[in-house]
Amino acid sequence: MVTAPRVVFVAGLSGAGKSQAMKTFEDLGFYCVEHLPPAALDQTLRVLDEAGIDDVAVTLDSHGDDALGDALQAIDRAAKSRDVSLVYMEARNDALVRRFSETRRRHPYAAVGSLRDAIAAERVALLPLRERATMAIDTTTLNHGDLKERLAASFTPGDGSSLAVTLVPFGFKYGLPLDLDLLFDVRFLRNPNYDDMLRPLTGDDARVAAFIEADAACEPFVAKLIDVMDFLIPRYIAEGKAQLTIGIGCTGGRHRSVYVARRLFEHFARNERLAPALDPRDVAR
Repeated sequence: MVTAPRVVFVAGLSGAGKSQAMKTFEDLGFYCVEHLPPAALDQTLRVLDEAGIDDVAVTLDSHGDDALGDALQAIDRAAKSRDVSLVYMEARNDALVRRFSETRRRHPYAAVGSLRDAIAAERVALLPLRERATMAIDTTTLNHGDLKERLAASFTPGDGSSLAVTLVPFGFKYGLPLDLDLLFDVRFLRNPNYDDMLRPLTGDDARVAAFIEADAACEPFVAKLIDVMDFLIPRYIAEGKAQLTIGIGCTGGRHRSVYVARRLFEHFARNERLAPALDPRDVAR
């Protein structure tokens, strides 16, 4: 089967990991072009087509007067002849502030005021790209290895019939993850945190699992959740979706959310069309 050449656009907030993402795409065999003016995209892709290069990763210059609009138009033009994805990199404000403070880089929107003001201004300015994204990645708690695994699961060459599923157990009291496709709240389940013996443990511990399973609502809920996912996932795959991020939230992100995410992970692992991964965001807090 002949497939269209691929171009992955990497966009997002300054400091959120775009450069690291491009390094990953280079490792995956993509021809990488960084900071390309949107006006130069058409000619660049024509040259790469003539050279027989199928897989390309691009960061477009989306700052400056009219650059954002040009970037969106350029992406839409590319989609007429290539299989186009737009990966949007983002992170929470505190993480971005810390990264800029550590590197002492100047933020592209520094002229608007403080660093937090600059981050807020860029977040608003890039919202059209965020809405156009086919995949969003919150790098707040990801290290370089985690980011590489997430991208490799979605963009390693294959037949396009598999789906990378990332399960993110988290605590609502620490805020919502930014890159979720689906969100399930499991705070209605019996809470091990009120048991002094179970509080230091996590949802991966058999004693915590037994405690949660003693809740009469547990098994019916997990069964219905699995049923919903079994209904949705084939349709996501048929649509051509490459990455699905599912948030499972409880109060602190250590017990109930981890337990339910583990149950889903074990179910997904039995499906050869899925590449599941667990990313317990708050388990160490």
